[in-house]
Amino acid sequence: MEISERKKKILAAIVDEYISTAEPVGSKTIAQNAGLGFSSATIRNEMAELTAMGFLEQPHTSAGRVPSAAGYRLYVNELMHKQRLSLEETEAINRSMSQKMLELDKILSDVGNLTSSLTNYPALALAAPSEPVTIKRFDLIYVDANNFIIVAMLSNNAVKNKLVHLPFSVEREMTQKLATVFNASFTSLTEDKITEQLIRTTERSVNDSYSLVAVVVGFVLEVLTETKNASAYVAGTTNLLRQPEFRDPDKAHELMSYLSDSSHVLDLPGFGEPGGDNEVRVIIGPENAAEELKDSSVVMASYNAGDGTRGIIGVVGPTRMDYSRVAAKLSYIAAGLSKLLDCGPELPPKLQNKLIKGDDINEQG
Repeated sequence: MEISERKKKILAAIVDEYISTAEPVGSKTIAQNAGLGFSSATIRNEMAELTAMGFLEQPHTSAGRVPSAAGYRLYVNELMHKQRLSLEETEAINRSMSQKMLELDKILSDVGNLTSSLTNYPALALAAPSEPVTIKRFDLIYVDANNFIIVAMLSNNAVKNKLVHLPFSVEREMTQKLATVFNASFTSLTEDKITEQLIRTTERSVNDSYSLVAVVVGFVLEVLTETKNASAYVAGTTNLLRQPEFRDPDKAHELMSYLSDSSHVLDLPGFGEPGGDNEVRVIIGPENAAEELKDSSVVMASYNAGDGTRGIIGVVGPTRMDYSRVAAKLSYIAAGLSKLLDCGPELPPKLQNKLIKGDDINEQG
């Protein structure tokens, strides 16, 4: 569908005005405030055509227009101006991200709370393996007749271990035999490939009369289950109450109840397959599959969490949200997180200086 440059300018002005006021926008308002140089009559005619084309809606007969989902989509794809954050905003983000954050759950919690406070919208944070994690090496360390340690090196280079205490005695040769068999038969396997038949075959091959194979397999399944699970966090759901669109208690309660279950984050479009680092995605109103999100928009950005794990941060808000500003903040936070988690718990001084100056942190060095 072709749309003239004049219509695009008027549509962009309407979206910007509606973002600011949350009130239907009339032609006189655009003529007075937008500085487009078009008369009120010209703007009114163009608004009527934009309405007929499906980019605007008229809530009431005598009211002004508001953007439709299609109007927001055109605005996000072509019309909105990319924003740079202020020095104060970048410094606030840098202070939060430069703290040592060692546990993934704490990272998600901190990032979610930071994002919610910076945008005044409910924030979502997710981290999940970008591909299935497997075990690439086994070691069984003999301690004494009643104790040995299982050590597993994973495909993402993480290491897991467990001390096994036995109520009976076992010889060192048995633990060595188990290590050899598990390295031959259980490496590079996903959880679904560890079958009952494989377990029974392994038990016979090592002449296992003490169920030691079952002990090691139990550890393997525990590790693979733990590493395949995604972690999700939701912060600031009460920020919805600040938005005029959610003054209706029933409407606000429905969405807040939906967001309070963090497992719903995993069902949002795009969260299962993160894009490139710092890529921003916008899902507007009816583009969301969940009925509870039909009147809301989701903006998200992806980051590299290291060790084969990718993460996504995002916000949920009214379709009237300031997409450009939200996208700028999410992209900046995602870029900082990618650097933070890739470089270690502290940002290197050179990167800190780039972040404070607002430079492109994706540049080499």
